[in-house]
Amino acid sequence: MKEKRSPSQLEALWKESDMAGGERVDAMVMIMRTNGCHWVKHGGCTMCGYREASLSNVTEDDLQRQLDQALSRYKGEPFVKMYTSGSFLDDNEVPPAMRERILDAFSGCKRVIFESRPEFITPDTVGSLPSNVTVALGLESSNPDVLETSIHKGFTPSDIQRAGTLLKDSGLGVRTYLLLKPPFMTESMAISDTVESARFADPFSDEISINPLNVQRATYVERLWKRGEFRSPWIWSLIEVFRQLSGTVSSRLISSPSGGGAMRGVHNCGSCDRAALDAIERFCYTQDPADLDVSCGCVDRWRAYLRSEEILGSPADLDRDFENELVLRI
Repeated sequence: MKEKRSPSQLEALWKESDMAGGERVDAMVMIMRTNGCHWVKHGGCTMCGYREASLSNVTEDDLQRQLDQALSRYKGEPFVKMYTSGSFLDDNEVPPAMRERILDAFSGCKRVIFESRPEFITPDTVGSLPSNVTVALGLESSNPDVLETSIHKGFTPSDIQRAGTLLKDSGLGVRTYLLLKPPFMTESMAISDTVESARFADPFSDEISINPLNVQRATYVERLWKRGEFRSPWIWSLIEVFRQLSGTVSSRLISSPSGGGAMRGVHNCGSCDRAALDAIERFCYTQDPADLDVSCGCVDRWRAYLRSEEILGSPADLDRDFENELVLRI
């Protein structure tokens, strides 16, 4: 039986570290329960499990109680991240008066970040935001066919470009999310698409966050994954994206993989996963490609996997479809 969740309680809250004002600082992360992303009513994105975190009866009083809960655990962290199951700027999720109270509560922070779809980013909404705000935009890919067919995102790259440019011109921060390996892509295609997308996003971004696809429950991607038609990306692929982009974009490159090291998340052979993920975390702070140096015998298996996909013309999970020895011989 699914646990009944209170609309007046935060989905989650934790502390971590991130960058603000050019230095590494403590951050508080709060996940709010809201009425959910409006795009879900149109089918939602293929990889997104946020509908599981959405409710349908969240009132402004409920949101106030969630804010009070967050403030009771706030210890003056200079960076606050506030996420909903959709768009913080959507009035159906966070009414304007409540949005103003939340932002006022953290007006003393160096940096506040939240997510929004581009349709809610207008001159009026942007003009009401304080200067410490960074808006995270889920571009995912700069290829319109990938956005429409693989992800079902419901907007175009030019929509994100418009929103990001408006935010930047208004003096606000922009973090752009890219999805490494949407469904129906081989590993090589995914690397190329992410690199191209980062270069597209760079002019209107301060940070570019590479998010390897994590297989979330009750999603279209999960159905593909269970049938062996999708493999979450290799950590080596994420490292390769960073190597190709390092020194060629002005945005800070970051990644905080969900489910890293698990079969549903970005992973290698298992033996080197922790070391590879630690290397990525170091790189996110230093931006020094030397911090990506990590070794394991499975890097040869990864290269063979890329060649195998190219020869077979299939994005299926070759680890499940074939014996590993066959993959290595190709």
